[in-house]
Amino acid sequence: MLLSSQAMKFSELVRLLEREGFRLVKEKGSIRYYTKVGHPHLIRVDFHSAKEVPTGTCHAILKAAGLKGKQKS
Repeated sequence: MLLSSQAMKFSELVRLLEREGFRLVKEKGSIRYYTKVGHPHLIRVDFHSAKEVPTGTCHAILKAAGLKGKQKS
């Protein structure tokens, strides 16, 4: 199953990023920025805990993190 094919909550998305090696580097209000050694960009997540991530937002975050289309372990 592809990671981007299922709806997920913001908390699940953050757990996924952290499992893939991304770490929180900055937080301002509900906006969190994640980075990973060897990854050239910050990943911005507007964190809203229990709410579902809109499909387009989820795809954009996964694509920016280089995880879109990656197989789930």
